[in-house]
Amino acid sequence: MFVPGAPASRFWECVPKKEPTTQKRERALCSASLITVLIIPEKTENEAQRYHNEARRPFRVPDLSPSWRSSPVGVCRRECEQPHAMDLAGLLKSQFLCHLVLCYVFIASGLIINTTQLLTLVLWPINKQLFRKINCRLSYCISSQLVMLLEWWSGTECTIYTDPQAYPLYGKENAIVVLNHKFEIDFLCGWSLAERFGILGNSKVLAKKELAYVPIVGWMWYFTEMIFCSRKWEQDRKTVATSLLHLRDYPEKYLFLIHCEGTRFTEKKHQISMQVARAKGLPSLKHHLLPRTKGFAVTVRCLRDVVSAVYDCTLNFRNNENPTLLGVLNGKKYHADFYVRRIPMAEIPEDEDQCSAWLHKLYQEKDAFQEEYHRTGIFPETPRVPPRRPWAIINWLFWASLLLYPFFQFVVNTVSSGSSLTLASFLLVFFVASMGVRWMIGVTEIDKGSAYGNVDSRQKQND
Repeated sequence: MFVPGAPASRFWECVPKKEPTTQKRERALCSASLITVLIIPEKTENEAQRYHNEARRPFRVPDLSPSWRSSPVGVCRRECEQPHAMDLAGLLKSQFLCHLVLCYVFIASGLIINTTQLLTLVLWPINKQLFRKINCRLSYCISSQLVMLLEWWSGTECTIYTDPQAYPLYGKENAIVVLNHKFEIDFLCGWSLAERFGILGNSKVLAKKELAYVPIVGWMWYFTEMIFCSRKWEQDRKTVATSLLHLRDYPEKYLFLIHCEGTRFTEKKHQISMQVARAKGLPSLKHHLLPRTKGFAVTVRCLRDVVSAVYDCTLNFRNNENPTLLGVLNGKKYHADFYVRRIPMAEIPEDEDQCSAWLHKLYQEKDAFQEEYHRTGIFPETPRVPPRRPWAIINWLFWASLLLYPFFQFVVNTVSSGSSLTLASFLLVFFVASMGVRWMIGVTEIDKGSAYGNVDSRQKQND
């Protein structure tokens, strides 16, 4: 081990003389960089710098499979190749001015698109399918901007573990997606996979009705026929079924996302949920809430023969990462792992009680997969990293080039005008817009989530 102040020859003794294997070379690369920066004394600076440059030299590794690139060794290599550039990029991404640009483009383009969607309503009585196709493309222009933040701005990696025989079917069939609801950006990771499979604009979700009033995203969902519910089954039974039946003749392939737990996982909600499980004689779950079966059963009943399969998706993040939308906006990189099982609709019982029992069993299996992931850090099946498509970043660049020049021109004219009233009005509008964006981000935060699931357990036993 090299000690500060020791002769330079002691440093070279630490360097392997033989060509290491791929994995050892990656460890050597990162270790050499760390030693050079932190513990090399002044009298060996030139010598150490020469070795540092040699260690940093690009190294071509044959057959870099997706599983290797997503492994800790692959991540380490990429993060050590250009540390200074990454530090500078990370600093820029955390700056308020960059956030201002991103938010302005999103809000301005979103309002333009929402207005265009409103104008397309005249097509509904004339040509409903044309209305749907147009709104799928308009919806993509909004949702792909959020996916751009995840994939291109923060560089978050999404690895999918799945059966190689099922993988070619993803994006080419209608499917119901059952996803655990534990993280603030779980919906965004789901959107990322939908984008990589080419069906982001057609994605559907069963969401709480409060989201329909969220500007831009909620309004976009209204025009793309999302299903909204009040989470009171007696009120939702008829409205949800009617809305689902409208999707039977939808002209595009779509994924229908449903969070069967009904709300995001918190420790308080988990304790209450497990009280209900014990009262009903159901096995306890460690990593999930007790699933709400009625919404899933009616979804399966209404979309049977139209939807080919149920995709059981279990999401987790490496190294106990706790991802947030604010973290993504600040350019923080996360590592998401999906375990996806394709279950043909023929295997799901048609009877409501049997379907409910099937869903409870599914969540017991999901809980076992999560427990295994916490123990080993991987899911079963073969890991794949679906390639990013360029359309999300191209869409953002289009809107940025269209909207940023008039914005900066307006700012310059406002500041140079010298009018205190004009400047104060601009600052007020800017403040209101900033608070609006912060409110929309707050919708995704777990600690500001709904109180649904926090009610007394006796009341929940009747659900």
